[in-house]
Amino acid sequence: MRSQCSLYVDAGYLLASVATRTTGTALRSGIEVDFSVLIAGLTKQVENLSGLPLLRVNWYDASKGAEPDPEQKAIAALPRVKVRLGRVGFSGEQKGVDLRIGLDMVAHARNGAIDVILLVSGDDDLTEAVEEAQVHGVQVIVLAVPGRDGRPHGLSEHLRRAADGVEVCDVATLDQAVTKTQAKTQAVATPAPPVPGPVPRPPSGIPTPADLANGRLQATAPATPAPAGAAAPRPAEPASVLAYSTTTGLPSLVPVEFALPKEEVDKAIEEVVGRVVQSLLDSLTKEAQAEILEAWPSIPREVDRTLLLDLSNSLDYYDLSESIRYRLRGQFWKGFKEAAA
Repeated sequence: MRSQCSLYVDAGYLLASVATRTTGTALRSGIEVDFSVLIAGLTKQVENLSGLPLLRVNWYDASKGAEPDPEQKAIAALPRVKVRLGRVGFSGEQKGVDLRIGLDMVAHARNGAIDVILLVSGDDDLTEAVEEAQVHGVQVIVLAVPGRDGRPHGLSEHLRRAADGVEVCDVATLDQAVTKTQAKTQAVATPAPPVPGPVPRPPSGIPTPADLANGRLQATAPATPAPAGAAAPRPAEPASVLAYSTTTGLPSLVPVEFALPKEEVDKAIEEVVGRVVQSLLDSLTKEAQAEILEAWPSIPREVDRTLLLDLSNSLDYYDLSESIRYRLRGQFWKGFKEAAA
């Protein structure tokens, strides 16, 4: 059997990392990717690094119900690419992706199908799978995404030590394949039909049929009409904003001590929120931005996960307290409302 290499791609890590490199935040919807260019570039690079022909690109991602979406189907149709899917959990987290990567690497190493593994991931959970593949005589090289400073982004120290070597993805390939998402051109709004005039009310103090239907025995005072052209008033918000995450469905209110100085954390929160908000403004239409505002205080799952991931990476601290999460989400709403106004 001829010697071969194989590429194992953790798509969650790859796309979050290239998004961070391109836009400053891990927001996946903030980038557009030409996957044929990306995978062709990675294939050429791993064959040069290993000095061996590529057996296959193993692409690992998650989807609802473990059924491929249109993007994943298009990736699976590329030459020598095998898409392996985990599941998206109830709260939006990936399930089973790391396990599939680890099982496949060990099985292929044990069966003697490959001699060199190139792994695109930074996940600490793959450390043991790397060591088990090495037991079977396979060399494992981690191929990390470079940050803007050129250093590997989001790479676990345990995984770095376990691997036989660490390389970074070719910058020219990333720059050619990944671009910022641009908001689509706004559609021309269709004029709304004329609104009928107000229905005359009975004399003051006499309840209308609507009053009686709602159990009111006293007439409701007529609303004062807003000036012509004025925007509809928004519900009043409490002075202290209770920010909910659609990832957990729960508010973040419990004050917990944190290991880093408050000033350092607050500065990181401000920078992370600024980058995420800017990415949303660049990639979303005004209508989509309005939908996020209307969902207040619930933060969309992808945005919430991105905020937490970006802050963890910024602080290099991955056990964020509830009080930190509360401040992060509150700052997001403050920044997004000001920017989208």
